[in-house]
Amino acid sequence: MTQAAATDQATSTAAARIVVLAGGLSHERDVSLQSGRRVGEALRRRGLDVQVLDVGVGLLDTLRNDPPDCVLPLLHGETGENGALREVLGLVGVPYVGSDPQACRLAFDKPVAKSLIARAGVRTPPWLALPAETFRELGAAAIMAAVLTRLGLPLVVKPARGGSALGCSVVRTEEELPAAMVACFAYDAVALVERMVAGTEVAVTVLADPEPRALPPVEIRPDSGVYDYAARYTAGATEFVVPAELSPTAAAACAEVAVTAHSTLGLRHLSRSDLLVDTDDHVWFLEVNVAPGMTETSLVPLALDAAGLDVGAVHAGLADDAILSADESLSQ
Repeated sequence: MTQAAATDQATSTAAARIVVLAGGLSHERDVSLQSGRRVGEALRRRGLDVQVLDVGVGLLDTLRNDPPDCVLPLLHGETGENGALREVLGLVGVPYVGSDPQACRLAFDKPVAKSLIARAGVRTPPWLALPAETFRELGAAAIMAAVLTRLGLPLVVKPARGGSALGCSVVRTEEELPAAMVACFAYDAVALVERMVAGTEVAVTVLADPEPRALPPVEIRPDSGVYDYAARYTAGATEFVVPAELSPTAAAACAEVAVTAHSTLGLRHLSRSDLLVDTDDHVWFLEVNVAPGMTETSLVPLALDAAGLDVGAVHAGLADDAILSADESLSQ
């Protein structure tokens, strides 16, 4: 980028009016509100004109009647990550930060994402996707017996679509599987049943500015041994090590896998891949998030800080890129 272009970009960012979308009606509403407040405050500290809005029936009228220069969607769960919100923002012609609707749909559906990533040559634990209706039609006992024969123990059961480990269970014995399935189906109609891989849990943020690059990996050490909802959002319940204590080979492999996931799914701006590193330094892809949390205990801010990057500056830059990309599309 030339000095003149950099100056123009800084000027457009400073003059932009940005709307941060947070809240919504998903199970992750509280987390989203925390993310929205934190990013909004970080942008205001940089002198930007920022409004944090909850998502509701009046949102579209607000965006049409007083359109902002850019929207930052920070909704988690289905509302913010299945692509529908991005589709609507496109309909009303408002530039937004983040991946487009199609890429969001691919990433949000964990079985689909795992299939595409595996096809790209990345390891992912063996898995099955099982709809609740299949249990009703064919019998739960017979299906669970077949699952155990196929995948063995231990297992991880989680909603095929969702986040924050809601509805997620670790199954170590045959007797624990029925309850895990019930807990999962409370959050989604499809369960992802995955063989549990022992190893170091790592999250890798990918920032595209403009080319995708991996930030320092964050190692996750929950006190309970399981990185569930409480471990994610209770201060002090999990120890985070940044950068992760990995061998140089494993660290490089984690970066490569995260960038591969980002590129394979056609993601834009920012993503976070959740990975496992086993005792042989093999890296296993678990899932990718297109709207990662930005709370005080979230992983992406830790990675940004380790990379010497400011949350406000990064989001301001992404907003500016979204505005410029929209302008270029209109001029073509």
